[in-house]
Amino acid sequence: MSTRRRIATGLVALGWIPTLAFIGAHWVGDTHADAQTRTPIKVTRIFSGPDNQTHAEEYEVPLGAPRGATELSEEVAVTSLQFRRTSSAYDLPFHTAPRRQYVITLRGESEIELGDGTKIRLHPGHILLAEDVTGQGHISRAIGTDDRISLFIPLADQD
Repeated sequence: MSTRRRIATGLVALGWIPTLAFIGAHWVGDTHADAQTRTPIKVTRIFSGPDNQTHAEEYEVPLGAPRGATELSEEVAVTSLQFRRTSSAYDLPFHTAPRRQYVITLRGESEIELGDGTKIRLHPGHILLAEDVTGQGHISRAIGTDDRISLFIPLADQD
């Protein structure tokens, strides 16, 4: 190989070094994914207050330290799982929850209404913790024309 050709090959090779160094530093030092705010897991809790009315609050589920791409909550003891489908005719007057349970909406929508007129929309991905087992309770009704598919998951610590 001629000297000129070796020099040209060397220059081409050296031209890649800064490019690779820049790309490598960008990949290694990229904190864009780390800087993004993670989506919290939120639960709407409805419960009976001392006034015998149902009240609502929202809380975030505490998660442990990340392990790779995963964060886990503490385990919640449950007793069973029940699938539920309700039609657009779903409309229940005031009633209490039959037991303390999670209600997770998978498809469709409904809403619950509290005694003070507050309405809580249950949409796909919404997690409700129903604990208003005494008092006036809440109204439940369908929203829209599609069936609603949900999961009922009773808590194990029922008294």
